[in-house]
Amino acid sequence: MASLVLNETGLEDCGIDDSFKYNLYGVVYSVAFVLGLVTNCGSLFVFCCRMKMRNETTLFMTNLALSDLVFVFTLPFKIFYNVNRHWPFGDWLCKISGGAFITNIYGSMLFLTCISVDRFLAIVYPFRSRSVRSRRNAAVVCAAIWLLIVGGGMSVTFFSATNRAKSSTTCFEGFSKNTWKTYLSRITIFIEIVGFLIPLLINLACSSMVLRTLRKPATLCQIGTNKERVLRMIVVHLAIFIICFVPYNSVLFFYALVRTQALDSCWLERLARTLYPITLCVATLNCCFDPVVYYFTSESFQKSLTTGKGQARPENVPRSEAVLSGKESNDTEVVETHQLASNGKEQVSETQF
Repeated sequence: MASLVLNETGLEDCGIDDSFKYNLYGVVYSVAFVLGLVTNCGSLFVFCCRMKMRNETTLFMTNLALSDLVFVFTLPFKIFYNVNRHWPFGDWLCKISGGAFITNIYGSMLFLTCISVDRFLAIVYPFRSRSVRSRRNAAVVCAAIWLLIVGGGMSVTFFSATNRAKSSTTCFEGFSKNTWKTYLSRITIFIEIVGFLIPLLINLACSSMVLRTLRKPATLCQIGTNKERVLRMIVVHLAIFIICFVPYNSVLFFYALVRTQALDSCWLERLARTLYPITLCVATLNCCFDPVVYYFTSESFQKSLTTGKGQARPENVPRSEAVLSGKESNDTEVVETHQLASNGKEQVSETQF
């Protein structure tokens, strides 16, 4: 998290110069702002205006896009700061900018985890999970996640303040080693466990169980899709999660050990200060990669994006995106299990990923 890492205290002790990060942040934030703004605004437009189907997966994706946009809107201030190495926007905007980063990084991981769990339930327990996978339950989960990440962001922004340094004003920098030892290290451990480690384990567990379920021939008949499509969804989802978030959070934990002097070595501090800006930049780009998850996870999103028309879902039919209607007589038993009565007519339910 930017507010926990950009701390220059102690640079003189080992003679470490990590000023390369300012140019690096300036370039990466500029790219993330342009691509993130275009892709996430476009995604929200598709979700809100072009998709006729509204289900729990769509709700998770919409909140993920909102989380990305909250961060994207603060990037111009970060770009100005890293280019000029001066923060003229005041203390409160410094706090908001730091909190937006926390909201994006850990909100993205939690919402991606929700999508992964929803896909797991749809494939592994397609019938028993129908009562659980509802828009109401999804809305409750989204609200809980926002409370969690906003609360975590506020706890961090308490330490995100502007500091006078010679002729300039800094933001996200200047935390003492005592602050790290007493407060920031504890906050870092809590965020790492709740916002990263637990979601990572859940994602890996859900993906492994989905892959195991796909080995059963009857599964493909139940979910009404092909195995290659599901595998592609899993690969894209895990790739974004692992590439963007695993290196960043691993190095953050390593950096916290260095800042609290649990690891007291100039070589290790130099390594931490070199790796952290790089992994933070990769994590920042998640706001540009998330729309890829939307495209590969939601068939309805693909259709809305390419044709402008999302598949309509009949009323009183369980949420879904792939209609189980292409099965012939050998799949009759599966189809009949999904049939629901609506106004005296039978409708085939859908399964969502």
